[in-house]
Amino acid sequence: MTKIAPAVVILGNNSIPVAKKIISVLPGAQLYGLAGRTCDVDVSFTEFGTTLRELFSNEVPIIGICATGILIRTLAPLLANKRQEPPVLAVAEDGSAVVPLLGGLNGVNSLARQIALVLSVKPAITTTGDIRFGIALEDPPTGYCLANPDDAKSFMSDLLAGHSVRLEGNAPWLKKSSLPFAQDAQRIIQITEKQVVSTSTRLVYHPATVVIGITSLNCSSRGGSEEIAFVQKMLLDAELAPASVAGIFASTLDAPNPVLQAIADALNVPIRFFTTDEIAAVMSQNNTVDVAKALALAASSGQLVIQRQLSDFSCAIALSPLPVNINTTGRPRGRLAVIGTGPGGSHWMSPEVQTILRNATDLVGYSTYLKLVGSLGKGKTWHESDNREEIARARMALNLAAQGRFVAVVSSGDPGIYAMAAAVFEVLEQEAKPEWQGIEIQVAPGISAMQAAAAKIGAPLGHDFCTISLSDILKPWSIIEQRITAASIADFVIALYNPVSKQRTWQLAEAKNILLRHKHPDTPVVLARNLGRDGESVQVCTLKDLVPELADMRTVIIVGSSKTRTIQRCDGRVWVYTLRRYDEDKT
Repeated sequence: MTKIAPAVVILGNNSIPVAKKIISVLPGAQLYGLAGRTCDVDVSFTEFGTTLRELFSNEVPIIGICATGILIRTLAPLLANKRQEPPVLAVAEDGSAVVPLLGGLNGVNSLARQIALVLSVKPAITTTGDIRFGIALEDPPTGYCLANPDDAKSFMSDLLAGHSVRLEGNAPWLKKSSLPFAQDAQRIIQITEKQVVSTSTRLVYHPATVVIGITSLNCSSRGGSEEIAFVQKMLLDAELAPASVAGIFASTLDAPNPVLQAIADALNVPIRFFTTDEIAAVMSQNNTVDVAKALALAASSGQLVIQRQLSDFSCAIALSPLPVNINTTGRPRGRLAVIGTGPGGSHWMSPEVQTILRNATDLVGYSTYLKLVGSLGKGKTWHESDNREEIARARMALNLAAQGRFVAVVSSGDPGIYAMAAAVFEVLEQEAKPEWQGIEIQVAPGISAMQAAAAKIGAPLGHDFCTISLSDILKPWSIIEQRITAASIADFVIALYNPVSKQRTWQLAEAKNILLRHKHPDTPVVLARNLGRDGESVQVCTLKDLVPELADMRTVIIVGSSKTRTIQRCDGRVWVYTLRRYDEDKT
């Protein structure tokens, strides 16, 4: 299972001191707190059961500072596959007890010991083998894979019944245990990268010591089936177990090649990259001109096992003396996510965006928008810039991602509406740096200001509408004038973005004049400012009463169509909506 940072879940402020002790020894862990009962948390939730089941389904380790019963009853409907269950622990509010509940095959006992140590208590571990021998055979440490997990339980039962065990191969983590080792034992634990037969009396662990270096001159769109079969045949000929493959290693120049990722996916291993300078240094040290060989040696610091070439595709396999730490060997494929936080409040932020923010290493954006991410920005590297520096900001984000970092470019509202998504793709096209081509890019949508404004006041966008920015920084006013005129003649509802700024004070007044040539003076107009933030306001006026003093850059203005209506409310306010039909007799 992928190592995911745990969620520490609390139901009241009394649990915060214990929670913070736990988080101090768990890098990346986040504090989840029940809304209305907790403060100073990373994530606030309202539905305990829904939140816990969502975390569990996403394989997030759960540390609940609460009674064991509530955790068991909440997660019981999801219990189906013990091999997929993340660690789940219950911790007493005062820190006096640490009880591992689920995830025995995924490190729950190790996590319990780690937490118990910082709380100065003894974990309530009930697994017999773990208690007697200090080890769980079904849960090897990172860097080792158990080939026959179904035999582990009976194997441990034999040892508990008095049988001894013989160790074949190097495994420091096993030697540190209290297992009953004996040279003449009939039960065997074998550590090998070779493809061997496992049995109920022979547990086989494959260490992550096999590295595969690949270079390909052809950026193929065939899907890589031929190359995948070629690599698999090389492993078979070398009698190496696929489970021992630590990863695929390639040059950053080859990162855009989909064949590399296809091979990594087929072997279910990560892919890592070395720069051309790093590869050149290894080539010089080992007196070779072969890039694939240099990659394999750079990743393994060991010896070459096999090397072959298929047309312009070259593959080299090497063995490392120790399991390869994939987190410190090469660099991952860079990721760049352009996200929208929504208008302001965290409750408008999508789960997809929240997940990206939790996992990102770097946040890039206008300082005002970066502050909108709240506690989700904790522990990230911030790269702040002025609001008008979109192109420089996009370039910085792409360069950071090219270094193997996970970069989130933060916009408010939706990133694809007058925001950073277009800027990123503009720079990507115009500058077209080779090192950017291998970056994984995604755009995560957010609730736009016009959607939030419409929801606050009713349904003014209930029929055809358009959006027009009044900023003439990136386009001439003549174009803006044409669009306002065309949209008004077509009887669109119009959402006006960037209506007024300190430098631009005349555009809104001029836009009003254009609108009045084609729209009735009593057309409803909605002005929504600071949505989801302090100082939020939503007001309604008529088109004839619209004045620049009512708006600023934090305001979105929705100008109705001929079918936009207002409904008076008993509290003196109004609803605004637009008819769905133009044949009013059918409404």
